[in-house]
Amino acid sequence: MKARDALRRALLRDGDHAKYQQVPVVLVGNKVDLEDEREVSPSEGQALAEDWGCPFMETSAKSKTMVDELFAEIVRQMDFCPLPDRRETCCPTCSIQ
Repeated sequence: MKARDALRRALLRDGDHAKYQQVPVVLVGNKVDLEDEREVSPSEGQALAEDWGCPFMETSAKSKTMVDELFAEIVRQMDFCPLPDRRETCCPTCSIQ
């Protein structure tokens, strides 16, 4: 779980949090087909995702488990992110025809 702590620190550094608010976040446990080699239990993953306020999914590219659902979740989150108001960045004399 050292990687988990490093990731959280990287994403939630003081002063940087605002720029990540519109970034879709899903905590993903991969290679779920390798059950015997599991390092994180589903309950640990779910608890961490709840702590971070994001969804948790377990996937396997090899067995094609939950891969489409993962991408659908990312796209769903992107749809909720408001686009920046471009009028604020445009100069007042700009004319688009």
